[in-house]
Amino acid sequence: MLSSGPPTLSCSIALSRIFALHRCSTQLSVRCCSSSTRKRRTSSRLRRSTWRKLMGLSFPNRVGLAAGLDKNAAHIDGLATLGFGFIECGTVTPRPQPGNPKPRMFRVPSAEALINRLGFNNHGVDQFLANVIRSRFGRPGSGSGILGLNIGKNFDTPNNLAVNDYLTCLRAVYPYASYVTVNISSPNTQGLRELQTGAALENLLASLKAEQTKLAQRHRKYTPLVVKISPDLSKNEIRLIAATLMHHKIDGVIATNTTVDHRRIAGQPHAEEEGGLSGRPLRSKATAVIGVLAEALDGSLPIIGVGGIMSGADAREKIAAGAALVQIYTGLIYKGPALVAEIAEALASAAPAL
Repeated sequence: MLSSGPPTLSCSIALSRIFALHRCSTQLSVRCCSSSTRKRRTSSRLRRSTWRKLMGLSFPNRVGLAAGLDKNAAHIDGLATLGFGFIECGTVTPRPQPGNPKPRMFRVPSAEALINRLGFNNHGVDQFLANVIRSRFGRPGSGSGILGLNIGKNFDTPNNLAVNDYLTCLRAVYPYASYVTVNISSPNTQGLRELQTGAALENLLASLKAEQTKLAQRHRKYTPLVVKISPDLSKNEIRLIAATLMHHKIDGVIATNTTVDHRRIAGQPHAEEEGGLSGRPLRSKATAVIGVLAEALDGSLPIIGVGGIMSGADAREKIAAGAALVQIYTGLIYKGPALVAEIAEALASAAPAL
């Protein structure tokens, strides 16, 4: 449950259990419903027109849902009605785990921000897959949508054994995913970000890439691998990560996760709470990472930009910096479902990044 008052995300029957977690008000739903006919026409048109093909996938539009909202893949079909070009669920771990103690999510409304220290709370990969299989969206071979599945390690798995957790999850989700995201950048699992650099990253990516090759042969299906990185990296660290991604022929990169740098909300309620900061204060930091990545990658693999997107203009900023696609989460909380169509429209005319 979020602290600091009611958020502005509207309630929806299909998504009531998700949105209840954010103490949904009905005010925005009234505003959204007043123009629902126009939005349905917009969403339908955007779904029919494929923007471009990336990672071998045809994206209906360039705006996706970031991982974290639907951790257990329990609301995929409901979320799909909002008009996303793609949806990412998770992060899922091999075994169920409760995450960090509550309270663990805080709103900073004056900054349109969230702080979370959830800690990969999820029901485990078996329940996750049962939910994925029940959903219609993203069903392999159906052409019904692009579904990303985000994988991580259990909190009690030491980093020297982390590759085993990622391999377990990759093997499980591979047949059902449009793409798989490797989350090594959450600040809320102790030591996880150490997997982003040096020998740890080399070993993890080499192992996952080798397994991807085997799984592609077994399932006669190539599922792209994407890596999600932190905003709290130096330019040199970003360049080294880019070089490692290219060396191992990783298919894409998501930039960025949440930040542990809370200086932009200093003095505001909850600013001293531990956890990852998302929303408007993250925007420029995430965009800067995209810029460095884009220069280092030089078009060799697509960037999915995420962090502080609260408007169509913010999304265009990410594309201008070098992203090919964008994702939202906190913006959806503060602006409501209308933001999806706004961004998709804004990016339909944006110049391609690749």
